Amino acid sequence: MPHGLPEIQPSARPADGTRLALHGRVLAHLLMVLSGAAALAWQMVWTAEFGAAMGHEIVAVLAVLAAFFGGLALGAQALGRTLARSRWPGRWYAGCEVLLLAWGLVLTVAMPSLIHATALLIGPEPSVLRHWTVAFLFPFILLLPASAAMGATLPALERQLSAARSPLGGLYAANTFGAVLGLVLAVFVAIPHGGLLRTALLCAAANAVCAALSWWLWRDAPVAPETSISASARAPARAAASPRVSTLLAATGVLGIGYEVLAVRVLSQVTESTVYSYALLLAMYLLGTAAGAAIYQRLAHRADDARQLRDQLLFALAAAVLLSGLALGGADVLCAWPARWTGPGATGALAGEALAAAAAMWAPTLVMGALFTHLCIEAQSGGRPLGRALALNTAGAAVAPALVGVWLIPAVGAPAGLALMVAGYLLLQSPARWRRPQNLLVAAGACAAALWGANLRFVDVPDGGRVLSYRDGVMAAVSVVADADGVARLRINNRAQEGSSASGLVEWRLAQLPLLLHTAPPRQALFLGLGTGFTASAAAQEPGLQVHAVELLPEVIAAAELFAKFPAAPVPLQPVHTVPADARRFVQASGARYDVIVADLFHPARSGAGALYTEEQFAAVRARLAPGGVFCQWLALHQMDLDTLRSIVAAFLAVYPDGIAVLASNSLDTPVLGLIARPDEPTIDLTAVRTRLARLAGSPQLAAARFEDEFAVVGSVLAGPATLARFARSATANTDDRPVVVHQAPWATYAPPSTPRERLLQLLDELQPRAAELLRTPQGPEADRMQAYWAARRRYLDFGATVRPAADPGEMLRRVQAPLLDLLRASPEFRPACEPLVAMARALRDSDPQRALAIATALDGMGATCAHASRTTAPAP
Repeated sequence: MPHGLPEIQPSARPADGTRLALHGRVLAHLLMVLSGAAALAWQMVWTAEFGAAMGHEIVAVLAVLAAFFGGLALGAQALGRTLARSRWPGRWYAGCEVLLLAWGLVLTVAMPSLIHATALLIGPEPSVLRHWTVAFLFPFILLLPASAAMGATLPALERQLSAARSPLGGLYAANTFGAVLGLVLAVFVAIPHGGLLRTALLCAAANAVCAALSWWLWRDAPVAPETSISASARAPARAAASPRVSTLLAATGVLGIGYEVLAVRVLSQVTESTVYSYALLLAMYLLGTAAGAAIYQRLAHRADDARQLRDQLLFALAAAVLLSGLALGGADVLCAWPARWTGPGATGALAGEALAAAAAMWAPTLVMGALFTHLCIEAQSGGRPLGRALALNTAGAAVAPALVGVWLIPAVGAPAGLALMVAGYLLLQSPARWRRPQNLLVAAGACAAALWGANLRFVDVPDGGRVLSYRDGVMAAVSVVADADGVARLRINNRAQEGSSASGLVEWRLAQLPLLLHTAPPRQALFLGLGTGFTASAAAQEPGLQVHAVELLPEVIAAAELFAKFPAAPVPLQPVHTVPADARRFVQASGARYDVIVADLFHPARSGAGALYTEEQFAAVRARLAPGGVFCQWLALHQMDLDTLRSIVAAFLAVYPDGIAVLASNSLDTPVLGLIARPDEPTIDLTAVRTRLARLAGSPQLAAARFEDEFAVVGSVLAGPATLARFARSATANTDDRPVVVHQAPWATYAPPSTPRERLLQLLDELQPRAAELLRTPQGPEADRMQAYWAARRRYLDFGATVRPAADPGEMLRRVQAPLLDLLRASPEFRPACEPLVAMARALRDSDPQRALAIATALDGMGATCAHASRTTAPAP
C-alpha cells in the first residue's frame, strides 16, 4: 500500500514458550479495560475531592480535566521516546501502575489538608487571574505524578504488544470502554456506598492487579529496540505522513474536549445538573470515542490514501459537530420524551438525560475516535513514537477547559462557540479542499447557528411574560423572567428558581429569626448565598448591623441589583457588601468573625451544593463565629427527602451537638426547616428574646416577619438537640469523604418519594419540641404557655392539611371557625390561628355584621394576642 495507511509490523519476535505468545493479546485488552476503569474512577474521586476545595463541581470538573490531560501529555511526552527504544516496555507499564496507585493513595489521605491549602491559596476574595491560576495550576501539580504515569501506560502497552500485532484502535477502544465501566461503577456504586477513601482503595487495587499481571506476563519478554514500522514499510509510510500531523493532533485535542465542555454547559440548562447528569454525559462521550476507534480499526484498511481519509474524517467531524450542536437546541424535548412512556420517576428522568447526551455526543465522538486513531498511526508512520502523538493530543485537551469553559462561552456564547469549533475542523483540512461545496455548505450552517443564538439558550417564558435579563457565565446561565403580572423570577440554568420579586413572609423570617436568637444586638452578619438579595437586605434593616453576602455566581449579583428596584424589595439601612466567591471556600479562607452566619437554601441535588452540607463545612463556619455567635442553615424540605435531611442533621450535630431545629413558616407546600446553633448559649432565654424585641419595637422588619412577641419567635422551634439526635441516629453523616447528599439527593429530585406536606407531617411526628431541653427556665407559666404554643402549631398544621379551601368567606369561616377557636383556647398566643379568623371577619363586616361581631367577641373573650385587631372587624355602633 504505497499511498495508504502503513501496516503495523512486529518489532520483535517473542521468545518461544513465553506467556505472551499464549495470552498476550487477550490479557492485554483486559489490562486496558481494567486500567481505563481505574483511571476514570480516580478522576471521579479527584473531581469530588477538589470540588470541596474549589467550591463548585463544574469548576472542579474543568480544573481536574485540565490537570488530568496535562499530566497525560507530560507523561506521554517524557517517556514516549524512552519507551519506543526500551527492550522492557512491559516492566515500564507495571512501574507506571505502581506509581499511580501509590501517589493516588497518598493524595487521597492528604486531601483534607490540601483542600484547606487550596482555599487559602485562592483566598476569600481573589482576583479572576489569581482564582483561575490556582484553580488550574494547583490540581495539575498535585495530580502530576499519577496523571503522568497514566499517560505512559498506553504507549508502553502498545510497544510491548507490537510484536503480537495488536491494533492500536483495539487497544484504545478497550481502554475507553474500561473508562466507561469505571465511571459508572464509581459514580453509581462505589462512592455512594463506600465513600471516596474506599473508592480510592478499590482504584489502587485495580492498579495493583494491572501491575502484577503485566509483570507476570512480560518481565522476561524483551522487545527489540526497533520502531513498530518495519524497514520495508517505513519509507513509503514517511512519505505518506504529513508534517501537519502534530498540529492536527494538538488542535483536535482542543476542539474535541472543547465541544464536550460546551455540551455540558448547554445540557445543564435542561438536565437536573446532578452528579449523575454529568456521569451520563461523560459516559456517552467515552462510548462514542471507543466505538469510533473500534470501527476505524475494522474499516481503515479500505482507504487508498491516508491524507484523503484524514480530510474526509475532518469534514465528517465538522458536519457531525454542527448537526449535534443544532440537536442540542432540542435537548429539552429529548429530556422529556422518555418520561412520556415510562411516567414520572428516576427511570424516565435518567433515560431522558442519557438520550439528550447521546444526541449531543455520539455522532461527533464516533468520528473523534476514528480520527484520533488515524492521526496516531500517521504519526507512527512518520517515525514518531506513539507517546509523542498522545502528548500532543492530550496537551491540546488540557488547554480546552480553560479556553472554552472559562473564556470562549462567557465571551461569545454557546452558539458562536459552536460555530467556531465547526470552522476549526473545516480549516484543519488540506487547503485545497476548503472551497469544496460541501465545506461551504457546512460553514454556512455554522454561521446560521451563530446567528440563531436563542437555539442554545433555554429560558422558559410564561404566556404574556418576557426576559428581563440573561447572562452566560463560566459556571451557569442566569436569567430573570417576568410573568404577565410583572412578577420577576431568578433562575439558574433555567431550572433552579432562586427567588422572586414577590418574596414575602418567609424571606423576612429567613433573615430575622437568626438575628433575634442572638442574645445581644449583632454587629456583623454573613449570608452565604445571595439570590435576589431580598433576605440579606431584610437583615440589613436592623440598625447598626453590617451585612456581608457571599454569592458564587457574579451573574446572580448583577441580577440582584435588578430585583432591588422592585417596590417590595427591602431597603437596607446600610449597603450590603457582596462578595463574588464560593461560600465554602470563603469561610475556610476568611479570617473574619461574625455574630450571625446564615446559610441560604441550597438545592442539595444540584452540582456543588452537597459540599455545603458537610461536617467540614459546618466546622469551618463554627471557626468564623464570634463569641455568642449564631449559625443558621436553612433547608428547603420541598427539595429533599427525609433520608437526605437525616444525613445533613447528623453532620450538623457532629459539629454542634446542642443544635436545634426551627420551622420558618407554617407553609405546607414549601416548608423551610432551619438548623440553628448557638454554641455559647445552648438554651433559649425567653426574657432575653423579649428584651431584643423591645429594642426593635415598631420596626418594619418585625412587622413584615410577624414576630410580634417572644412566642412567635421561640414558637418556631421544632426540636431540641436530643430529639434531633434520635431523628438522625440511623443516618450516615454527610462528609467530604462520604458525600451522601451529592449521591442521595438526586433520587428524590428524579422521583420524589412523597409530597412536601407529607414529608412535613412525617417530620412533625418525629420532631416534637420540649421545654425541658430547649428553654433556660424549663418550668413555670411561661414554659407551659410555650409548650401549649408548640402543641397548637402541630394541631394547626394537621388541620391545614385536611381543610378544603372555599372562595366564599362565609363558607370558609364555617369550615375553620370551630377548630381555630379551639386552638386559641389552648394557646391564646398562637397568632396563626387568630389572623385568618380576623381576615374572614373583616371580609364579612358588611355582608354579615352579626357574624363578624361574634368572631370579635369570641377572640376578645379568650384573650387572643390578636384580639386588638379583631375590634376593627366589629360593625360600628
